[in-house]
Amino acid sequence: MFNALVVEKNEDGKTHAAVQQLSLDQLPDGEVTVAVEYSTVNYKDGLCIGPGGGLVRNYPHIPGIDFAGTVEASDDPRYKAGDKVVLTGWRVGEAHWGGYSQKARVRADWLVPLPEGLDTRQAMAVGTAGFTAMLAIMALEDHGIKDGPVLVTGAAGGVGSVATAILANLGHQVAAVTGRPETADYLTSLGATQIVPREELNETTKRPLEGETWAGCVDAVGGEMLARLLGQMKYGASVAAVGLAGGAAVPATVIPFLLRGVNLLGIDSVLQPYDNRLRAWQRIAKDLPMDKLEAMIQPATLADLPELGRGILKGQVKGRVVVNVNA
Repeated sequence: MFNALVVEKNEDGKTHAAVQQLSLDQLPDGEVTVAVEYSTVNYKDGLCIGPGGGLVRNYPHIPGIDFAGTVEASDDPRYKAGDKVVLTGWRVGEAHWGGYSQKARVRADWLVPLPEGLDTRQAMAVGTAGFTAMLAIMALEDHGIKDGPVLVTGAAGGVGSVATAILANLGHQVAAVTGRPETADYLTSLGATQIVPREELNETTKRPLEGETWAGCVDAVGGEMLARLLGQMKYGASVAAVGLAGGAAVPATVIPFLLRGVNLLGIDSVLQPYDNRLRAWQRIAKDLPMDKLEAMIQPATLADLPELGRGILKGQVKGRVVVNVNA
């Protein structure tokens, strides 16, 4: 028997999450069984711990869109008992039982080996959010980051925290956008050289172009903020869009694309090809300062998850929550 956070739905359609004991034969089909050591809390997890947000189809359900641990059994020759592995994406924790469990059974194709230089706790301090941040930075690099400050929106969140630390470590000036003034010292400690109050970019403007300010951008907000910052990008600069905390609609014009050659790059972490996953994790191990990573960590247990799930949906979670599923 092992512990897992199980979400159940009653006849009235209301969900309830609690730690329960399960047996191995209750796990879904898959080639690899993993003894999970750590997971994290992401925005999607908050949805899945609660009403589901349309992501969960079948109950009972185990959320947790990422995890790291040790292979216990494998029917696939790529993995053997004792191997350290990481999983992010593939709709695990949404359509498939996820990482808020001491045991998980998944398809071998969904796993990647734990990169050298990271342990399982550090890998989940990175998690889906940090993996997404690295994908965004790689996309900006592939399109050429200009000279000048790189903007990071939602900077105190999971994606933003890791993006800020990596960009600063790579030598970029980082302008961190936050709506929480109390996080300024935290963001400065990660390497941000400029703090931009959220309200400065939330103000709508009828001008399709403003002064060329930003050399690149990792945007976790979307909505009106994305529309506004597109008009502030330098000629030929790129915005890597990773989230929609500020809304899915973008009330923008095509003028920044036509007159300044701005690029809007969509970043998907769920269905990334295996080779690019390996590339991203290897870059994380190389380019993310471990002392900065440690400063982001908020420890948690399975029993803490219902409250944390509610908190992340309200924008009240800072940095990276690392869930020790065995604590």
